[in-house]
Amino acid sequence: MLDILAITGPIYLCIALGYLATRRGLFERGDMRVFGKFVINLALPALLFNALSQRSVGEIFNGRYLLAYALGSLILLTAATLWYRKAGQESMSRSAIMAMGMSCPNSGYVGYPVLLLTLGAPVAGVVLALNMVVENLVVIPVLLALADMDRHDSGHWHKLVVQTLQGLVRNPLIIAIVAGFLVSALGLHMPSPVSRTVTLFAQASSALSLFVIGGSLVGLQLQGLKSAVAQIDIGKLVLHPLCMLAVMTWLVPIDDTPLKVALLLTGAMPTMGIYTILAQRQGHEGLASAALLVGTMASFFTLSGLLWVLRHSAGWLA
Repeated sequence: MLDILAITGPIYLCIALGYLATRRGLFERGDMRVFGKFVINLALPALLFNALSQRSVGEIFNGRYLLAYALGSLILLTAATLWYRKAGQESMSRSAIMAMGMSCPNSGYVGYPVLLLTLGAPVAGVVLALNMVVENLVVIPVLLALADMDRHDSGHWHKLVVQTLQGLVRNPLIIAIVAGFLVSALGLHMPSPVSRTVTLFAQASSALSLFVIGGSLVGLQLQGLKSAVAQIDIGKLVLHPLCMLAVMTWLVPIDDTPLKVALLLTGAMPTMGIYTILAQRQGHEGLASAALLVGTMASFFTLSGLLWVLRHSAGWLA
């Protein structure tokens, strides 16, 4: 158990420090948006570029992992959307937003630090890049399109596709992934001053991203949404990793043990940090904020439990 706490403890202590520093007034909650922009636009892209550019394409590209992650997430989001739409009689926008909370993990802010301490930098960096590809090119665009269906007729689909593609082209994370792949494929070597500069920015990602999560939790309230919040967080912390396990077991077998562990842990991460921002467009930011707060706190126990199970299961974690 001490080994498990050595992994999860520093992560959630950083989150707690961000929360306390913001709650005590050392930083404003608005400052977290500034720090978050730094992480999303500079630190994480630098991390992704480093992870990809310093390895061969054969080491980076793993079609089975991409397919397994995409399938596990799409199965859950489809089932959740249909359930809330048909059985729960919810609007399409609310159904999609609830499904988003269940199927979009916090791969950058929480996932990478967990994978870094569990599996090491080489695996963690590559997995982060693979996760970002699936999330930004498949899962999030699908969910945003579903959430918009209540507001627009079929003629809006053309504009929606164009807007999505434009957003991807300008996304610093996608740009970093493409640049990293190109440098790797062409066998290029960055000049030492440039490489060290990129590394300095990459090293800032882990601690600052966790600090941002903690600071962003200040002021969030449940606001009478306990039942919906519980459903979203159970879906995210329990059903999502179970979907990943089912896909790996019956649909897309993965032989590489570190990647199997990474896929399970990715599914078990709390909901992505931008969940509230994406939900604002549909008017469901209160629900998203509450689910983010509860899920992030609960993930300390669920992640620690999952790591304990993996550590005591033969062939998973040494």
